[in-house]
Amino acid sequence: MKSILLVNLGTPDAPTEEAVREYLAEFLSDPRVVKLPRWLWLPILRGIVLRKRPAESAKKYAEIWLAEGSPLKVYTSRQADLLMEQTNLPVAYAMRYGQPSIGSTLSRLEDPVIVPLYPQYAESTTESILDLLPPDANVVRDFHDHPGYIAALGAQVRRHWGMKGRGTMLVMSFHGLPKKGAEEYERQCRRTAELLARHLQLKAGEWRLAFQSRFGYAKWLEPYTEATLAELAKDHPRVDVFCPGFVADCLETLEELGIRGKEVFLAAGGREFHLIACLNESPEWIAALGRIASRTPA
Repeated sequence: MKSILLVNLGTPDAPTEEAVREYLAEFLSDPRVVKLPRWLWLPILRGIVLRKRPAESAKKYAEIWLAEGSPLKVYTSRQADLLMEQTNLPVAYAMRYGQPSIGSTLSRLEDPVIVPLYPQYAESTTESILDLLPPDANVVRDFHDHPGYIAALGAQVRRHWGMKGRGTMLVMSFHGLPKKGAEEYERQCRRTAELLARHLQLKAGEWRLAFQSRFGYAKWLEPYTEATLAELAKDHPRVDVFCPGFVADCLETLEELGIRGKEVFLAAGGREFHLIACLNESPEWIAALGRIASRTPA
């Protein structure tokens, strides 16, 4: 291993309708993401989705945009910088959709280990990155049960509890996928949740797993996060929500859960909603990331 490339999903360059449209056009044109026949999906994408959705999404991005830019890009860039300091190796980051691109970044690296920043393997995420890599690329396929990753998740939750107190229920929300074909992803999500619950010494009634971010009409992985939050509000005045499948805060964590999820919980009768920050720049995560890249178990 002479260098490391971290790869995340991607983000618009700005919280504007034009920038979001450009990003969504690339993202939703990927046949790994939307598996409908191209002849059926592309006219829908260009004629309906890209006319309506960019304006709505741009408003959501504007609510969570940082002074330095998109949270996903800001935190991913910082992770690369911190990992480079830790390993003394060249470390770069790229985005599957948007900039910096995988191809342009790979050309600057010698003999890289490529780490898709998706702890749980899925065809629509990890495999989509592999589509753009040479067949002999050195890729970390997943790290859903890596001891360092689990310990970093646990440290992040405990840090929040130490500062803000602890609720009676921890909701672990993972990104949702259409149920068909997501068997391995679902198994890995459940394994991560179980390992984290065990690490935190949680009892069965003290945590729940759920899936967020539904899109389209297919049946998605259940239980759904919003429905789970509404249900929990009846018996739990406070919930703590954590997203183990996201290693950097982004639209799906900050807006979908931090704003809309909170609204759902409070409207259903809950009183206190706490979103626990993703791993972002936590020292435990940067240390774990180095071990993951070098394939060191602990």
